[in-house]
This record gives sequence, C-alpha cells and structure tokens, in this order.
Amino acid sequence: MGDDFISEDDLRTLEGWLKYQGVDPATITPGEQKMWQDYFEEARRLSDANPKVGLMKLQPVPGEQKYAVAIKDESDLWLTMWVRCSSRKGEIFIMYPRRDREWDAHASYHWDGTLHQKSHGTVVHSQKRQPLTAAFRGSEHIGAYKGHGTRTGAVCDPQVFDGVVKVEPRILGPIHGSVAFDLVEPGYEPKPDPLVPQRQVFQRGARPSVIITIRPEDQNLVFLNWPDDFGNAA
Repeated sequence: MGDDFISEDDLRTLEGWLKYQGVDPATITPGEQKMWQDYFEEARRLSDANPKVGLMKLQPVPGEQKYAVAIKDESDLWLTMWVRCSSRKGEIFIMYPRRDREWDAHASYHWDGTLHQKSHGTVVHSQKRQPLTAAFRGSEHIGAYKGHGTRTGAVCDPQVFDGVVKVEPRILGPIHGSVAFDLVEPGYEPKPDPLVPQRQVFQRGARPSVIITIRPEDQNLVFLNWPDDFGNAA
C-alpha cells in the first residue's frame, strides 16, 4: 500500500483528518484555519466518546454459520466485518461491529431473494435477487464494503466463528480497501486468479457458498462473473 493510505491514527491528526475530508492543508486560508480546527476537534470528541465494542458475545446457534473479517495487529485480531448465515432459511446478514445500535448499518439477503442495505433502521437500497432455495444457480454479488479499522475495539475471537479472513495491516482503512461478498451455488468456487491477493471460500453443504474477497485500494480488481470466473470445487 502506498503513502496515500489513511489510517485511523492519521485521523487523530489535523493534517490526516483534512486529507480524509479531501482538503489540501496548503490551500486553507488563515480565516478558514479555525473553522477546520473546530470541525476536527468536534470529530475527535465524538470519536473518543463512542464506546468500544470489546469482545463480542456471539452465542452459537445449531446449524448457523458465522464468518469474520479481522485486521491483524501484531498478536491481536480486530473484527471489522462479520457474516451470519441463519440456520432456518440460510439467510445472509453482513454486519459491521458497532455498539451504536441506532446506526445499525448492515446488509441482508433474505430467503425470497430480497437484498437490503439498511442504516439507522431505514432501507437505503433494495434489489431482487435469486431466492435462497434449492433452485439457486450460478452466483450473486452482494456488495463491496468500505470503512474499516480497529478503533471500534471489536476483538475477534476465532473460536466463535466458523471461519476468519485475517487481513494484514494497512490494507483496510477508513477509506482505503474494501471487502467484497459473493454467493455461489454448491459445488463451484472461483478459479485461481494471481491478481487477487486474498480470497476465501466457505462451503455450506447444500446451501450457496460464501466468498469473501479482500480488495486493496491499489489493486484494479473486477467482480466475479458467472460462469467465466468459476470452476468445479475440488
């Protein structure tokens, strides 16, 4: 990752925070300096006041699968996203770990094929996809998600997940890098691709497999397309 990567530590400095806002500090007039300083200090105050998530207490549910995306920091693992596949209907829920329940940003792929993107309790985007039945064929892309980091304080315990995608530092950040999710019918998986630095497939028996792809900002990666990008699972 190049020097343009913005980390959460960068956001705690005025220069880094302005860079995140797309503002060149060299262009700020003396009259604007105090305005931006006040904005920065308010953002710091709100960030510091936000309670940390800590160790998420996810209870095991028979027949349910959970998959995590975690950022490595020396010997620590910090949860930045996780997926829950329900046991009854196999519905898919993609979530950020947050203590702020009012925000509650997440995606949900329902049994009838409805794909929702929600935030603050409101559906901000809805699409109709294949139902999650035995008739599911091919693949479905269910989003690429940005806005990552470790300052939520969400500790990843690999023991409570069925699989963990462990990501090296300085790949996923507040605006850099993304995590893409796809589903593919049982018996298939993506073909090997030397341009994809990190991708994992989690098979779920007779239900569609979950594919998680880590997309660094400096990699010109394209989304998976059916059937060209898939082959029979080993």
